Amino acid sequence: MLTTEQYRRLRCLIAPYMSVDRYGLTTIYSLYFDSADNRMILRSLDKPIYKEKLRLRAYGRPADGGSTVFMELKKKFKGTVYKRRAAMTLAQAENYILTGEKPFESQIMNEIDYCRDFYDAQPSLMMCYDRIALFGTQDEQIRMTFDFNVRCRRNDLNLIHGDAGSLIMDGGSVLLEIKIVGSQIRAYPTSFSKYGEYFRLEAAGEQDRYGTYSEKMAAMC
Repeated sequence: MLTTEQYRRLRCLIAPYMSVDRYGLTTIYSLYFDSADNRMILRSLDKPIYKEKLRLRAYGRPADGGSTVFMELKKKFKGTVYKRRAAMTLAQAENYILTGEKPFESQIMNEIDYCRDFYDAQPSLMMCYDRIALFGTQDEQIRMTFDFNVRCRRNDLNLIHGDAGSLIMDGGSVLLEIKIVGSQIRAYPTSFSKYGEYFRLEAAGEQDRYGTYSEKMAAMC
């Protein structure tokens, strides 16, 4: 977790080695699934050796049912993250969510379907955030992402209906998704789950602690 000042200093430090990818600033839309009793997120917060999350993701707001989205099963085992992803249209994804009918047969889709059935997982939380992704100029496998304005909502769980929601961090926080040993700006690795943070705030009745994204945008204007 970085402050705005740490973010600016870090961007200056890494400028000779990292470049912004071709997508630039992108809004990520994620619809998370969970059981009615929140088993997936509660298990995740216990920090077990193995945990998993199921979500539907879009890069930018889908225009219509023909837009490409991704069903993702994110697994974490002993600190290592594995992602299983299946691309489909939004219409196919919505039909799968509603009826359970898989849009196609594949090993990845079977794994996603097993997880959904095991937890009886249904749409639970909409999460959106603005992201800048960078890659190494000498090694493109090296990637860093900076996430801003992470916001969530429990109602209106549809990717087409925009990115409104309650902010889960203060307005000056930037989430860096990379593991580092240390740095000149005193930024160190820490565990942070966006979904988990919203769940904690909600459980404490503080889900609107940082205001809403709409309020932030209005204040900027």
